[in-house]
Amino acid sequence: MLCQKIYHCNELAPLLQEAKAAGKVVVTTNGCFDVLHLGHLRYLQAARALGDLLVVAVNSDSSVRQLKGQHRPLVPESERAEMLAGLECVDYVVIFPEFTPISLLSELKPNIHVKGGDYTVEQLVEREVVEANGGKVIVGLNVPGKSTTNLIQVICEGYSR
Repeated sequence: MLCQKIYHCNELAPLLQEAKAAGKVVVTTNGCFDVLHLGHLRYLQAARALGDLLVVAVNSDSSVRQLKGQHRPLVPESERAEMLAGLECVDYVVIFPEFTPISLLSELKPNIHVKGGDYTVEQLVEREVVEANGGKVIVGLNVPGKSTTNLIQVICEGYSR
């Protein structure tokens, strides 16, 4: 069952601690992942290739509304989490309710935290907590021209005629 990959932070942190103690490299990333598309898949595959385990932290519905506006997300958090859990490159999924992943990452303590190419390391508010716990932040993994915002725009333009 796919949902066996979906955990609460307090359940996942000890599993990751155990994996790291066994020498595994834990990679995390976070995002809305609303309307999963090819850009997401390639980004997650590239992130997974950086380590042994990939944890995808998914913004809750309320935090997506804060980030993207009242009409988002289009897909509820439980469905977004399950879709991500269905991807072979994803080992664990966790939903987080905060506006930023700082609290979550302070608990999970990844070796590597990855963000897409639309960010710089200096822009990431989570950088300090990742580095304070001995981790490294990598930015720049993305697929140009593939984004949920672009996809929504294409759909809206196609149906507004």
